[in-house]
Amino acid sequence: MRFGFHISIAGGFANVRQRAEELGCDTIQLFTRTPRGWAASELVPEDVQKFREDIRQSSISPVFAHAPYLPNLAATDSILKQRSIATIVDELKRCEILGIEFLVVHVGKALGTDEKTALKRVADNLNRILDRARNRVMILLENTAGMGSEIGYRFEQIAEIIQLIEDQDRIGVTLDTAHSFAAGYDWRTRAAINETMRQFDQAIGFGKLFLIHLNDSKAPFNSRVDRHWHIGKGEIGLNGFREIVNHPLLSKLPGIMETPRTGIKEDLENMSIIRSLVR
Repeated sequence: MRFGFHISIAGGFANVRQRAEELGCDTIQLFTRTPRGWAASELVPEDVQKFREDIRQSSISPVFAHAPYLPNLAATDSILKQRSIATIVDELKRCEILGIEFLVVHVGKALGTDEKTALKRVADNLNRILDRARNRVMILLENTAGMGSEIGYRFEQIAEIIQLIEDQDRIGVTLDTAHSFAAGYDWRTRAAINETMRQFDQAIGFGKLFLIHLNDSKAPFNSRVDRHWHIGKGEIGLNGFREIVNHPLLSKLPGIMETPRTGIKEDLENMSIIRSLVR
């Protein structure tokens, strides 16, 4: 498994490679803009060129972008819907400029509507997005923990969306261990992981899985609460992650950690722990 972190772009994309290499990353994820706002600063050509050259000259691969948090592709409000669509379209175009092949997108929130209607709304909006940004960047839908009105916490829900997507070559899945654990999918033993993988394959299919988010969970199993925690120090535990990184269906995937951080120390510790588990 290739390991990495979500890397800050503070100060520009030209700083990304150095930060990633300081942490020993084989693969990385980043935001192309501020994650908690609608506005996006323009990409600076010199910054983009430096980033692309840095990545090309490094061993970092693949690179994933993560969409900002505000878009809700299940939104019923027309203004929020249009802003959400426009933002993801823009993200796909920014990814293309940056040479990033994958964009991780949260499924969305139903906000008072029934599940089936919300899932179809997400699929319809994704089809609009992919039609408006006709490039080779793939959208990876990320499973949720199922907090509040979140949809996409059951594999069957994600499958229902994917089945309605017209361009199947540009849709895939990111599987978050903390989210799925909180949603009732167990990762603590080899037998439990085998069952989780069986359910994933039955609903979605392994061919759609491109990335795993390696996060322990501070929240209990099946709690529907999203709380990332340090590798081996949460409810999934060291044995769970040992089985994950060595599992034949998962060990060839890139694994991005989104563990809590106040500085570089926590990241270095998490990287050391996750690498020590590989047999």
